[in-house]
Amino acid sequence: MGKILVKQYAPFVILMVFAVLSLFVPLLPNFDEGKYSGPDIAFILIAAALVFLMTPGLAFFYGGMVHRKNVLSTMIKSVVAAGVITVLWIVVGFSLAFGDTIGGFIGDPSTFFFFKGVNSGAPHLQGGADLTIPLSLFAVFQLMFAIITPGLVVGAVAERIRFTSYILFIVLFAIFVYSPLAHWTWHPQGFLLKMGVLDFAGGTVVHISAGMAALAGALVLKRRKSHLEHKEVPPANIPYVLIGTGLLWFGWFGFNAGSALGAGSLAVSAFLTTNTAAGAAGLSWMFFDVARGKKPSVLGFCIGAVVGLVAITPGAGFVSIPSSIFIGVIAAVISNLVVSWKQKTSLDDTLDVFPCHGVGGIVGMLLTGIFATKTVNAAGADGLLYGNPAFFITQLKGAVIVIAFSFVVSFVIFKLVNLINPIRVSDEEEEMGLDASQHDEKYTQGTLLVDERAAYISNHAPAQEAL
Repeated sequence: MGKILVKQYAPFVILMVFAVLSLFVPLLPNFDEGKYSGPDIAFILIAAALVFLMTPGLAFFYGGMVHRKNVLSTMIKSVVAAGVITVLWIVVGFSLAFGDTIGGFIGDPSTFFFFKGVNSGAPHLQGGADLTIPLSLFAVFQLMFAIITPGLVVGAVAERIRFTSYILFIVLFAIFVYSPLAHWTWHPQGFLLKMGVLDFAGGTVVHISAGMAALAGALVLKRRKSHLEHKEVPPANIPYVLIGTGLLWFGWFGFNAGSALGAGSLAVSAFLTTNTAAGAAGLSWMFFDVARGKKPSVLGFCIGAVVGLVAITPGAGFVSIPSSIFIGVIAAVISNLVVSWKQKTSLDDTLDVFPCHGVGGIVGMLLTGIFATKTVNAAGADGLLYGNPAFFITQLKGAVIVIAFSFVVSFVIFKLVNLINPIRVSDEEEEMGLDASQHDEKYTQGTLLVDERAAYISNHAPAQEAL
């Protein structure tokens, strides 16, 4: 009984502790506004808002593909990260990712503890060039990336993970996986950046990390009952998937173009490569399905477009616009083949997060190593195609390091969470559906219940006969 009460009250008590501690953070004046660029501030504010829009977009994207009895439980797992990660980011997450470096591996948690000094701090990160935007705006923009990353993992563990265990997972994932990777890759003193690895907007930090965590989660949670019985699970609402794809595509312009951190030609180039790769990948997935004897499908185009967005993310500000067509086409074909392979195995990655985000991110990192050019971004590097094979090898090494780190640490986190609180729902709860068993709610939008359907037929039968 005591353990149950502790588990029941712990989340609220922890939140209250953070709320009280926040009252004791000293308030300092803002840094001199004259040091900043107004257009850049406006642009990054809009970009941050666009990236946030991707989180409800992801909820629709995933929610539309699961069984209808799990729609709400899947959607809330994406959206709840906006609450959990926001609080965690203010308290310690931003410090771990972008605080003063500890050996190039992690930020000092005391640097910006509870956002201490962020408003008044110098407009740069340790060892980096001056920013044209306030440090607080940079922190908010990066927060939006931190929010959506654990939400991506939801698709692999959908329809069987306990909600409270998932909350604990995203807290640990943000601290021990996301923040270190963000520090390695984007902090001026991060060891991957120092090694020469380039990731413009999150191929490693967001997509490979989420994809490998998804693989680890699928292995720890094991297979759903419907997967064991080889039952076909019809998507709950394909229009939701289409809406989600549109929101993700729209928000991704902020994701990639905003990563230029200024309103300039680099942002324009990143915007165009993003849109081009997404369109090419959507067509590639759909036409590749047709070539293999399938019919063109809404799901196929939507999934392909998202794969294209994933693949272009690491190179959006380093590769040319024409080469983004090739990146989108190839990434979609490779992910499509991995999905087909996965379906022949016992791996139960519910919504193919590993083949789409994990593999898509890996392909994007490697293709950045081939197609990057200083003509697009002088601060970048020339890739294999431009006579620099060393950069391709660097990208390969970086990808391998992130793959190994993300998978191993995520696997340990899932196992640890399972020791603290059972991570998987019971067979009865799974059969009932997680909407009812975890949230006491039910998704009925767009459907008629049995009694309603009978009444509808009874009321409309005479009119139909008259016609």
